[in-house]
Amino acid sequence: MKQLYVSLLIIGLAACGQSETPKPQPDAPTVEELAADPERLKELRRQCKTDWPNMGDVLCNRVAEATNKRFFGDGKVPYTPQETPPKF
Repeated sequence: MKQLYVSLLIIGLAACGQSETPKPQPDAPTVEELAADPERLKELRRQCKTDWPNMGDVLCNRVAEATNKRFFGDGKVPYTPQETPPKF
């Protein structure tokens, strides 16, 4: 009976295997390139939204990062409020 449990454990561990890692896409544009080209970014966002499995995790994650970068900017706030509040 003990051998049966050991055999099942070995078979179970062998069936697990390693998880599949995302395949690198050497021709995928960088986040900076995507953020600089809004038309291409818009098209890739649409494609990732409708067909994520075929587009790939790497590219769609870069598209998402570029979208955030364009929305949030570099983190510097262009608006500086006045020292004294306005009087109405």
